[in-house]
Amino acid sequence: MKVDQAEFVISAVGPSQYPEDALPEIALAGRSNVGKSSLINRMIQRKALARTSSKPGKTQTLNFYRINSSLYFTDLPGYGYANVSKAQREKWGKFIEEYLMTREHLKLVLLLVDLRHPPSKDDQMMYDWLCHFDLPICVVATKADKLPKNSWPKQLKQVKQTLLVRADHPVVLFSSELGLGKDELWGQIFKHVKLAEEETE
Repeated sequence: MKVDQAEFVISAVGPSQYPEDALPEIALAGRSNVGKSSLINRMIQRKALARTSSKPGKTQTLNFYRINSSLYFTDLPGYGYANVSKAQREKWGKFIEEYLMTREHLKLVLLLVDLRHPPSKDDQMMYDWLCHFDLPICVVATKADKLPKNSWPKQLKQVKQTLLVRADHPVVLFSSELGLGKDELWGQIFKHVKLAEEETE
């Protein structure tokens, strides 16, 4: 996809702040530092629209990015952060859950996991939760450039087996550094946005 326009729209913590233009939304979920901001920047071919940080737990709101005036990326706060209070984690959890369960414009959840490591307990819980509520999911295995190419199949297999990925949920190998998986991921996004449009016709 050729991205001609990409803009940060709003940081939201509740429905009253969500965009109201009814565009399809693609949510990005994953552990802190799994590469959500880097993935957004690579997908839209911008260096720093989505701010990256070496400090886990930096994203504390739902950040909406409008792409080509045709869809949104919604960057969710990362989970698995050690230096955040339990009360703050619960607060984030509530508005993330509210968004995922009630947002009618949500068309796909990209669940990002780090290819270098087995999916964590948090990753497994998030995947199981998304499956329980029958949300459309695409698993994205990030940071492929950090591993030798010949290890990719083994690591991908580990991701699928640890999460018990369903046959109808695609798994995309991705590298923000190399651009690997970008076109495949856009394909998955368009497939779900198109399916959603057909359902509403």
